[in-house]
Amino acid sequence: MQVIEQKNAVHVQPSGAALGADVAGVDLSQDLSETEQEIIKQAWADNLVLRFRRQPKLEVEDLVRFSRYFGDLDKAPPASTQMGEDFAWQHPEITVISNVVANGKPIGDLGSSEAVWHSDMTYNPKPPKGSALYAIEIPPAGGNTQFANMYLAYETLPDRLKSRIADLRCVHDASRNSAGGLRKGYVDNTDPRETVGATHPMVRVHPVTGKKCLFLGRRRKAYIVGLELEDSEALLNELWQHACQDSFVWTQEWQLGDLVLWDNRCTMHRRDAFDPNTRRLLYRTQVTGEEVLAAAEA
Repeated sequence: MQVIEQKNAVHVQPSGAALGADVAGVDLSQDLSETEQEIIKQAWADNLVLRFRRQPKLEVEDLVRFSRYFGDLDKAPPASTQMGEDFAWQHPEITVISNVVANGKPIGDLGSSEAVWHSDMTYNPKPPKGSALYAIEIPPAGGNTQFANMYLAYETLPDRLKSRIADLRCVHDASRNSAGGLRKGYVDNTDPRETVGATHPMVRVHPVTGKKCLFLGRRRKAYIVGLELEDSEALLNELWQHACQDSFVWTQEWQLGDLVLWDNRCTMHRRDAFDPNTRRLLYRTQVTGEEVLAAAEA
């Protein structure tokens, strides 16, 4: 990938890994020019994940304004714990990701345990197209985020697997979050054939790039429609083992003030566990997505 450098000082440096790039020379606490927006959007399409290092001056309103350059924003999930009713009312687009407990109650979601590989909210008929995550407090160690390139995961599949999954659809579980927590109002069933959530094609076409990618969501309680349970489990296990290999992955080691923007349509991500006695606080926005289209529908 080429380094993009413009006279307006926006500079994009790809990570050299399967995905990811640093964007420098831009202050996200200020309005972006149309040229800056175009450069960043192209870099996002090219690199899938963008990191804006050390943006320490961002207010909540700045994060929301920046995120809206990429589309309308979803409201925070209803089950998401927020920083009090006033915060939720004033900032409905913000999901608080934190292990901090105040007055005996968590102020955010996902705690301090590992968050397994997943794409965000694929249990919805129209999952978010992307997410932006901004670091306000970070622990001294742990809590890193890994991203995996689902274009490459699909492109490197053996032909037999490409043919097998071309027309298959998978049910994406809505009952638990990526840290394993059971969402309010859901029953924890043990049979993936009874999974509640949206059904999507296993191979989707990206609406911007036109490229095919694997679309897996998350592994737990996923079910491939029309297959015997044993066959569904075996095929999903094979696909997941392939999709999460190190050669498709880039790791974000968080620094204070980092903002990371990822394309939820063609990536998956996970988070390392960290010491629950340390503090981690991040704000997340999610850009409203579109219907997931298979190749024949695109």
